Amino acid sequence: MPSLKFCGECNNLLYPKSDNNAKVLLYQCRNCNYAENATSEPGMAPCVYKNDLLTVAREQKGQTKDLETDPTLQRSDIECPRCQNHEAVFYQDQARRITTNMTLFYYCVNCKYSFRDPKIKSR
Repeated sequence: MPSLKFCGECNNLLYPKSDNNAKVLLYQCRNCNYAENATSEPGMAPCVYKNDLLTVAREQKGQTKDLETDPTLQRSDIECPRCQNHEAVFYQDQARRITTNMTLFYYCVNCKYSFRDPKIKSR
């Protein structure tokens, strides 16, 4: 675990600096000329900054839960293609990141099926 290092002469903070000629990492005071070699855990090279890249899973389809009880969503009497019920809530969402068009999605309050308006042709 990294810790702060302080100057042995003036008690100011030591900052990491590389000595390119000797190819070593130093901690040096910015107020006086004090410098010390960087030490690290046994078996590890001195490290100033470590950037761990995490693999991120592909985007997942958005989860829609309890939309039928959301009082802020507008209601529609569009017919559900699955159960033929005539009550749905609707909302806008961006279908794909590469497109900038927003898509109108409907959510049946009866069978909880998400669908688009069948009259509008998707690309």
